[in-house]
Amino acid sequence: MAGGSVQLVGLEKRFAEVLAVDSIDLEIGAGEFFSLLGPSGCGKTTTLRLVAGFERPTAGQILIDGVDAADTPPHKRPVSTVFQSYALFPHMTVGENVAFGLKYQNATKSEMADRVGKALELVQLSGLDKRKPSQLSGGQQQRVALARSLVLNPSVLLLDEPLGALDAKLRKALQVELKTLQEEIGITFIYVTHDQEEALTMSDRLAVMNHGRVEQLGTPAEVYEEPTTEYIADFLGSSNLMNGEVVGHDNGACIVNLGGLRLRAGAGRTDAQGAVSLCIRPERVLLGGTGANDLPGVVDRVVYKGPLLEVLVHVDGIGELQAVVPNHGDGAGPSRGSRIALGFPPEALRVLA
Repeated sequence: MAGGSVQLVGLEKRFAEVLAVDSIDLEIGAGEFFSLLGPSGCGKTTTLRLVAGFERPTAGQILIDGVDAADTPPHKRPVSTVFQSYALFPHMTVGENVAFGLKYQNATKSEMADRVGKALELVQLSGLDKRKPSQLSGGQQQRVALARSLVLNPSVLLLDEPLGALDAKLRKALQVELKTLQEEIGITFIYVTHDQEEALTMSDRLAVMNHGRVEQLGTPAEVYEEPTTEYIADFLGSSNLMNGEVVGHDNGACIVNLGGLRLRAGAGRTDAQGAVSLCIRPERVLLGGTGANDLPGVVDRVVYKGPLLEVLVHVDGIGELQAVVPNHGDGAGPSRGSRIALGFPPEALRVLA
C-alpha cells in the first residue's frame, strides 16, 4: 500500500445559510497521520465527508495525488472510510464483511481470500474470519471495520472518530495500535476527533478547527506548547488565561500589568501593545514560586488525580489559577486555605494578542 497526498484548496461547503467549511487550505503529505481536531459543529466531519465524496463542495478543490477529485463519486476515489459506528453487516461473518468491497473490484475468489487473510493479519484478527460481529468485542469490531477499509488498498484512509464508542482503557490501547499500524503500512491517515489526547498521541500533524476554519496547524508539540489564540489555549488541554495590559518591553520580553500585579512574559506575541491575554499550561506553573515573576494566592482545593495533584489557587484580582504537580505518594502537598506563591517562568508564559 502506498500513501497518497491530499491538498484542499479554498474548500467551502454551505448547507443553505450555514457555512460549515469556510475556505480551507491544507496540504497533507503522503504517508502522514493527519488529524482534524475540534468540538462538535466545527466542520471537521464535513471536511472529511468532502474528501470521501459523500458531500460535494460548494467551492474549491480536493486534490488527491495532484488530481482534482471534487466531482469524482466516492467509489471511484482512492480513499476508504472507517466510521464511528463501524457499520458492519450483522448477518455476515468477519471474512465476508472484510471481503464485501472486493466484489466491486472484480477480484477472483483466490485473490479475495488472500487479501482478506492479509488484512485480518494486519489488524491481528487471523483465525476469526468465521465469526459474526456479535461474537466480537468492541475493539475487535473496530479492527474488522479497519480491515474492511484496508483490504481495498486505498491511498488515503479516512477515520471518523473510530474509537469514540470504546471504553477509555481500550481506546488508549488502540491509539497506540493505530499509530503503529499506520507507520507499518505507510498509507495516509486523515483522522477526525474531538478527543485532544487522541490527536496529540497519534498525529504527525494536526489542524484545530473552529467555525469551519483552521485555527492553527502544526505538530502536536507546536500546537500544544505554542498556542496562537485563546481558543487554542483553552480547547487543547488545560490553560491558565489571564487578561492584562502591556506596560513595557525589556530584552525581548513583555511586561504585563494584571490588576496591579506585574508579570514578565517571554513567549508568544512579546511585541504586543495594549490589552493582551497571558497563557501558561498548569504543568509549567511552579508551586511555591521562585522569588521572581510570582503571584501570591490562597489554595482553594487540591484534586487528587492518581499520578498528579491538581492545585487550584485563588489570586486576588485575577481569579482561580491551576498548577499540576507530581504525586510522590507521601501525602505532601499544600492544604486548603494555605497561602502560597505561584511562579511563572517567563519562557513558559505566552502573550496572546
